Amino acid sequence: MQETIHIYYTNDLHSYFEHWPQVVGFLKDKQMQDEVNGHTSLRVDIGDHVDRVHPIAEAFMGKANIELLNEADYDVVTLGNNEGITMAHEDLEDLYNEASFSVVCANLSSETDRTPSWLQSHVQIQSLHGLRIGFIGLTAPFNDFYELLDWHVESPYVTLDDHLHDMKQSCDVIVLLSHLGLSEDQEIARRFPEIDIIIGGHTHHLLKTGEYVGNTLITAAGKQCQYVGEVVLHWNNNIQRLVKKEAYAVDISHLAKDMPTSQKLQQLDEEADRILSVPVGYTSRTLKARWFNHTELMQALTDTLLNWTGADVAMLNAGLILDDIPAGEITYKRIHSVCPHPINPCVVKVTGAELLEIIRMAETKDFTEIKLKGFGFRGEVIGKMIYSGIRLETVKRSDGEEVIINATINGVSIQPDESYRLATADTFTFGRLLPEVAKSESKTFFLPEFLRDLLLKTVKNLKL
Repeated sequence: MQETIHIYYTNDLHSYFEHWPQVVGFLKDKQMQDEVNGHTSLRVDIGDHVDRVHPIAEAFMGKANIELLNEADYDVVTLGNNEGITMAHEDLEDLYNEASFSVVCANLSSETDRTPSWLQSHVQIQSLHGLRIGFIGLTAPFNDFYELLDWHVESPYVTLDDHLHDMKQSCDVIVLLSHLGLSEDQEIARRFPEIDIIIGGHTHHLLKTGEYVGNTLITAAGKQCQYVGEVVLHWNNNIQRLVKKEAYAVDISHLAKDMPTSQKLQQLDEEADRILSVPVGYTSRTLKARWFNHTELMQALTDTLLNWTGADVAMLNAGLILDDIPAGEITYKRIHSVCPHPINPCVVKVTGAELLEIIRMAETKDFTEIKLKGFGFRGEVIGKMIYSGIRLETVKRSDGEEVIINATINGVSIQPDESYRLATADTFTFGRLLPEVAKSESKTFFLPEFLRDLLLKTVKNLKL
């Protein structure tokens, strides 16, 4: 006798709810088909479902996302870095309290004396015919951030060493829900061949028909749920083993919407609008956002960053502010809409020589025009760099480009061998946007505050 199990999955929605009604419609149709065929049907999510870029996620601090997963009848989820490090400890601690599904994340632990009741390392689900399917979850170990919020994330390899032996004894099939990224999934498959399926996320990779590393099938469905993934397992009860594994990612963006889900999202959107429409300040004139020019608002925000962190100097890119703040009453909704990024303030220690190189690079046309995607940035372009505590002296070349001839702090030229504490966006500590920031061995991150929290402080203190 052969049994067929379907595991449908989503990953990295990032609160992009535009596709969610199609996702739910697709899942409902598939569940009906599976019931008719006598097949087991399961639903899992691989994390970063919550992203506070969206007003619904912001207003409900992620709990509306959990409500949507409940109503879509999910069975198991793991969490991503957007659930893990973009909210205060107590908000994550409470996030899944009303979940009707299992939450598995084997390498996450609380550094307080309270462990959330919802947190499990792994869970076992039996199919219609008694097949024991074990799900274990892992999330990316960004401990520079997690530990500031009183969480710890263990190495995924150490965690798997601790759990897989017992799972192998008690489960027929092992499925890893991995919010680690493709290269990590491939390495795990090489090291742990006992894992049958790795369903991945985090790096937004799309594997339309999966890929094998050894005997492990790896799959993922991109980002924002344009695709929904499906894993099909064929189990032979006579020989007690999997005889076939398949993976697909299906483009659902053109499919019909589930109307109850659309209505639910409209209701949540209206309620979020009410929650966020609280007055937080007032301005007698429009505060302009200009990505390639100096503005009063961007300068005030950079000054706030400098004073709030106590650094020596500060710099922020003007692309962080997406739109003007009109004259009149300022609401939190407006603050969120013009600065939606889940970006934290940070301070890095650099030498004067490194600071001068950072400034030189930041002033280039190529840098300001980078169309950045990722690293928490939810805007269009990086934009002009705005400074606080630094004064630049420039001259215009014949080609019209400005060249820095001197940079001073408190009237004193920056000294190449001196050490300076630079406050900026944590965006620049990742990748190679500003290498001298990224490679600094002294980084201080400020959590759970986002830059929009400093923007809120800025507008509250405006004297306009």
